[in-house]
Parts: sequence; C-alpha cells; structure tokens
Amino acid sequence: MDSTSCQHIDSISDKIISGTPITRDDAIALFDIPDPEVMHLFALANSIRAKLGNTVDLCSISNARCGMCGEDCSFCTQSIHNNTNITTHPLLEQDELVDLAHLMQESDAGRFCIVTSGGDVDGQDLQDILATIRRIIKETQLSICASLESLSREKAEALKDAGVSRIHHNLETSESYFGNICTTHTYEDRLETVRIALATGFDVCCGGIIGMGESVADRVDMAFEIKGLDVDSVPLNILVPVEGTKLENIPPIRPLDVLKTIAIFRLILPDKTIRVAGGREANLRDIQALATHGRGKWSYHRDYTALKCAITSPLLCLMRAALRMHWFMLK
Repeated sequence: MDSTSCQHIDSISDKIISGTPITRDDAIALFDIPDPEVMHLFALANSIRAKLGNTVDLCSISNARCGMCGEDCSFCTQSIHNNTNITTHPLLEQDELVDLAHLMQESDAGRFCIVTSGGDVDGQDLQDILATIRRIIKETQLSICASLESLSREKAEALKDAGVSRIHHNLETSESYFGNICTTHTYEDRLETVRIALATGFDVCCGGIIGMGESVADRVDMAFEIKGLDVDSVPLNILVPVEGTKLENIPPIRPLDVLKTIAIFRLILPDKTIRVAGGREANLRDIQALATHGRGKWSYHRDYTALKCAITSPLLCLMRAALRMHWFMLK
C-alpha cells in the first residue's frame, strides 16, 4: 500500500473530523490516489455517509415533453443540434402522467419528477402541467419535483402554489468548461434558475454530468459551486455517449474514476444527498453497490428522459445487498 497516499487521506480525514472543510487543492490531489488505495478513500467517504443513515430514496422521472430543444448541449439526445433520431412527443396528456405517477407509487417511489425538453414551459403547457401536478397530489402520496428548463419568479410561484416541493436544475459542469458543452445559454443563466428556486423556498436538486471530457479540476469546481449554492440534493450523472451527439466518440470514463468522483463529492458535500443517476448501469455495471459508500441516501430514477431505467426486482435486490453491506461495515 502507498503510505504517502494513505497519509494524505488520513490527514484529510483528520481535517473533516475536526470540522475543517476539505479544500479545492485537497480534493484535486485525491484523484491522484493509485487504484490499489481507492478503498481507503471509499472508507473515509463511507464514514461520512454513515452519519446520514442507511436510507433508501426512490425518485422517479417522467419525460413529459421530449425533444425539439433549441439548446445546443453537446451531450443531449433531445437537442435539435444533434442528430439522434429519437422519438419526440409534445406534452403528455394529463391522464398518462397521472397513471405514471400511480405506477411509480406502486413501485415504492417517494417522489415524482416532471421533466420537459423543448425550451421554456409557458402558456398552455404550463397550465396543463400545473393542473396535472394538483391532480397527482390529490390522488397520491408522492412528493412532486419539476424540471422545466429555466425559471422566472412568476413561474416559480405558480409551481409552488400548485404543490411542487422541489425544483431540479443541473449546472452540468464547471463554469470554465461549460462553453465546451453549451453555447446557446450561459452558466450564469443556470445559476440564476437555481437561485430563483432557492429564493422561492423550494428544495433544490442540482448536480451535473461527469465523463464529458472535463478535467478532474472541473469536477471539483462544480462540486464547490454546488456547495456554495447550498442545495439539498446533488445528482451525479455519468455520460453515456449516444450516436449523433457531439460527444458520441468520447472515451468512456473508468468505473474507478466514477467511484473516486462520488467519494470526493461526498467529502466536499458531507451533509447533502448525493444521487448517482443517469449512466449508472452502463458505466458501473456490476460494481454499482460500491457507489453507495460515498453517498448519502440511495436514489434511483425510473426514466432517464431519453435513456431508460426501471425500478425492477434486480435493482431492488441490489439496494438490499448494499444496505446489508453497510450494516456489516458499520458494526
């Protein structure tokens, strides 16, 4: 075992235990830990995660309006600037969304998130979504999240009045790398939507995507930006390159680098729920359970907008196995 790497991890552990936050330089240096020593890093992250408890948080996502988006995000299958040949559709009918909500409640999800593509939601689409949200709240016990592109203060208040409890809006990456991913809106635009959601009193879910060609410093900078916003929940997506997008030929991120990133996010964000979301299955495959060592709550999403993931029996078995692993480790 590399004693220098272990000493570095131990020194950071001592800092965190004493209440001193990890620094940007500390976090970047942790990415250089040799692969044989990563379990030492995972153990530190897991000791922090354990303070949040061994709880399971099942979150479901509905792709309520798909495709036709004028933004040029290079990773996105729903952008008109990418040639992915996905099946697009306008806003789903109210009955279909309500039926999906009931199905997700039967699958033990606690939260239902309505996600739209195709630019800002306003006019009749917004009114239809507000009516749908009210009906879902009336007919189920689900908490409602909305991810509707950018927010104005008026739209945020309307969603709040309808019963939405959480807004989802990702930063995607660091400010310095954002221009490599999107040019049709700015990083400040994304920050402003998050700020409006927070000011309106919503819980906020805000994270990003790793594996888009960014540096480890970009990942750390994104984590510290999120830390500064003081959001409640941090989804980490791992890029799945899709043919027809500008990132279709990007090399996949190594599974151990995904796990390192999750662990380091936990050290930077010790009291937040970290969600390993889109791309989890494709990139982590048989070692998904290890991702729980660095997270807060378990969180699984049914429908990754244009990518699919079901809350299935194998997935539930995986969660149970991981929870047993935590029990064993913490005894």
